[in-house]
Amino acid sequence: MEAGTYISLSLADAMRRDLDVTANNIANTTTAGFKGERVVFDSFLETASNGEQTEFVLDVGSYVDTRQGALSHTGNPLDVALNGPGWFSYLSPEGQTVFGRDGQLVIGAEGNLQTLSGAQVLDAGGSPIALPPDLGEVKISPDGTISSAAGTLGQIGVFDVPSIQDYSREGSGMFRPPASGTGDVTPAEATEVVQGSIESSNVQAVSEVIRLVEVQNAYQRANSLIENEDKLLRDSLRRLGRMG
Repeated sequence: MEAGTYISLSLADAMRRDLDVTANNIANTTTAGFKGERVVFDSFLETASNGEQTEFVLDVGSYVDTRQGALSHTGNPLDVALNGPGWFSYLSPEGQTVFGRDGQLVIGAEGNLQTLSGAQVLDAGGSPIALPPDLGEVKISPDGTISSAAGTLGQIGVFDVPSIQDYSREGSGMFRPPASGTGDVTPAEATEVVQGSIESSNVQAVSEVIRLVEVQNAYQRANSLIENEDKLLRDSLRRLGRMG
C-alpha cells in the first residue's frame, strides 16, 4: 500500500472519531449538566530509509470540557444546579458510584432522591438520600442541606473531582471512576447548590452542528483520496498486466 493511502486512512480514522464525538455532543445539547467532549489530534512524522518523510494524523484521546453551563430557573423545589466546579455523586441503577452535574431530581418509588434516569443522589457520606412521603415544602440550602417543617432531612453531597479527565463517560452525562478508585475526591468548597434551577448542557448546538458539517466534509475528502489512490493502483496494475 502506498504511503499516501496510509496518510488518507489515518485522516479518515481521525475524522470518524471526531464525527462520533461531535454527534454525541449534539445529542446531549438538552441533557441537564452535560459536559461536552473534545478530541485531541497530533501528527507523527515518519522518516523512511531513503530519507523520505511521511506525516500521519494521530488520535491521541479526548478531554472533558468542564466549563459551567447556563443555569435555568425551573421553580421546581427538587431541581438543583451547581454553581462552581463541583460534582454530584450518584449510585447508578447498576450499583456503581458515578459523578455528574444532573440536578433534575425526583423522589423515586422507594422514597430516595434520584435523577430522571434513575440514579440515586448520594449524600456527603456516600449514602442514598431518603425523603418522607409527606415532604411538604422543602428547602435546599447552598451547602446542599435539605430541610422541611420536620427539620433537617439530609445533605446532598457535592465533591471536587480533580482527576475527572481520567474517568470514563457513562450515559446521561455521568462519569465512572477509574479502577484506581476515587482517592482524590474531596468535599467541594467553592461550589454552591442553587435550588429551583438546573444547569444546562455546556454544548452550543449551532457551533456543534457547524463543526459536524466541517468534520463530515473532511471525512468524505479523506475517503475520496483513498478511493482515488486505490483506482490509480488498480489502473497501474492493469497496464502492467497488459505489458506482460
